[in-house]
Amino acid sequence: MTDIGHNSDVHGIARDHLRAFVERIERLDEEAKALNDDRKDVYGEAKSMGFDVKILKKVIALRRKDEQERMEEDMVLDTYLQALGMIVAPTDEKD
Repeated sequence: MTDIGHNSDVHGIARDHLRAFVERIERLDEEAKALNDDRKDVYGEAKSMGFDVKILKKVIALRRKDEQERMEEDMVLDTYLQALGMIVAPTDEKD
């Protein structure tokens, strides 16, 4: 029988490497949870000062996008809202 070593299982997986990956991922998960808790605290603080958290989240999402992407999305949104009769199409005003 071939000796595969103490660091591997019968399928050739290096246990120490696998364990290291799992532990790194677990640490990252813990860090992500801590960051999410911090973010939740900041939103709570903003809310306690009278800011609308739902709108604040929308502002943050918009800031992540570049101007061209926002403009394209706004044009499509306006088109959909006009088609549904939720807004009036702008009129062309010519002098």
